[in-house]
Amino acid sequence: MTTYSALTTLMGEDAAEALGEALEKLDPAPVGVGVFEIEDDSGLWEVGAYFVEKPNEVMLEVLALAFEAKPFALSELPEIDWVAKVRRELAPVEAGRFFVYGSHDADKVPADRVALQIEATVAFGTGHHGTTLGCLRAFDRLFEAGFRPANVADIGCGTAVLAMAAAAVLPDAQVIASDIDRVAVDVAEANVEINGLQGRVECLEAAGFQHPRLAEAAPYDLVFANILKGPLIELAAPMAAHVGQGGRAILSGLLVVQAESIIAAYEAQGFTLEGREDLGEWTALLLRKD
Repeated sequence: MTTYSALTTLMGEDAAEALGEALEKLDPAPVGVGVFEIEDDSGLWEVGAYFVEKPNEVMLEVLALAFEAKPFALSELPEIDWVAKVRRELAPVEAGRFFVYGSHDADKVPADRVALQIEATVAFGTGHHGTTLGCLRAFDRLFEAGFRPANVADIGCGTAVLAMAAAAVLPDAQVIASDIDRVAVDVAEANVEINGLQGRVECLEAAGFQHPRLAEAAPYDLVFANILKGPLIELAAPMAAHVGQGGRAILSGLLVVQAESIIAAYEAQGFTLEGREDLGEWTALLLRKD
């Protein structure tokens, strides 16, 4: 089946959301619409739509003009089995004691590593991206230094690789993984089962800490939040309310150029920067609640 994409950028979240809603009303209708902030502090947002029939180019031009967006870039996409492609191209990831792999690499698992099997799916977090890798490495260093959190949360968990890493080395800890996306929660639950961690990681659908179970389980000794700059800043005050004294937060999903603004937001809530690692253009932060 031929698929078409139409992508544009424009200033401001409200305008981008409105353009996304307008795209959904086109005929032929798109099969999916995405609205994303471009994480470079430019204020630009990307709006994209995907079609199984060639969209009306005149209407796309009209919408771009109406919302003061750049002209849509229309592309015909080749038919690709993306999951199969990812499986072929993703090699296992090593992050300290952790070894993250797909089932196609099961024969490569070292005997002396904590192995976590993550399948290529629609959920974020295979360990290859600099943000997930940075979080795993930060946790590995904490564990190596003797930190043994008894209560852990993974906010915006994606595949739940971070929650599972904690559960795998902390057999007595309570570990909760949550995500705003129901599909991600389903993927997380499947990964938990694949790794034999049923009953060790509790998976929830929630935005931030907005779930009764997350409130009930607080305070946390360790919270992972591998999301994006905007949500991380919004999460600063709730993070402070849910992390106990001396507890840690491992944050990522942000570019190196965004790190200082995140640090400032969390310092204002009583956190102290304890560690930072830049991996390419991405950074991971370790903060301590004073």
